[in-house]
Amino acid sequence: MKLFRDILLITFGSFIYALALTGLAIPNNLAEGGVAGASIILHYALDWSVGITNFLLTGIILVVGYRYLPKRTIRLTLITAPLISFFLFITENIMEPLGDPLVSAVFAGFFIGIGTGMILRTGSSMGGSTVIAQMFHYNLGWDLTRTNLVIDIAIVTSGLLIIGPLNTMYTIIALYIGKKSTDLVLEGLDSRKAVSVISNKAMEISEAVISEMRTSATVFEGYGSYMLEERDMTYIIISKHQLMKLKRVINEVDDEAFVVVHDVREAFGGSFSWITRR
Repeated sequence: MKLFRDILLITFGSFIYALALTGLAIPNNLAEGGVAGASIILHYALDWSVGITNFLLTGIILVVGYRYLPKRTIRLTLITAPLISFFLFITENIMEPLGDPLVSAVFAGFFIGIGTGMILRTGSSMGGSTVIAQMFHYNLGWDLTRTNLVIDIAIVTSGLLIIGPLNTMYTIIALYIGKKSTDLVLEGLDSRKAVSVISNKAMEISEAVISEMRTSATVFEGYGSYMLEERDMTYIIISKHQLMKLKRVINEVDDEAFVVVHDVREAFGGSFSWITRR
């Protein structure tokens, strides 16, 4: 059942990704990052088919990179890469330019990011520069989307003489929007916040959080090196929309508490998962 869901996500993601390129990016003389971007630049320069070029380049990269990636990722990528190339091939030359490259860049980036996020959510990749990014991610722990963004910008910049500086800048805007919409799909709308509260009333704050917000809290023993006194810290992970209520709860217990709020990319497992399902 999970494999069927993953294949369905890969199919829809590949189609959205390909259509964003052939329907919005290419007709308006924009590029893209990764192997698809290299294929588009070669299309502008030599009039080669984007779909066929993308298929050949991703095939070469997969031959080189397959040994560095988990077997499941490789299996899913072997589905994804041909699908993207196929959708690129069948949708080439079907759209006319919109006449506004900036609007095209914004929406191309958004839909490219949505398609990319759907594919990456399954554990697969687009089979091009994302394979390189996945290698860095799995072997060195580098952030997947940021590494991919750097590779994408490098490829786009290489096509500066072909698409011109203005369209290159529009393409970089599309890449940035694409990264944000990819993160949106991967992380969801309900992002998490980690809150560290340093207070002499750490246990009271913890009890109030558990009682009023129905979420967990962890208390650590600490020592303030400046004031030279023991100060406990309460650590809480909440949804973004709960932050204002948490501030009120903390202030009611200790209005002199020192509070630090951090962004959290992902939280799962333990009592946190059990609480969030209640």
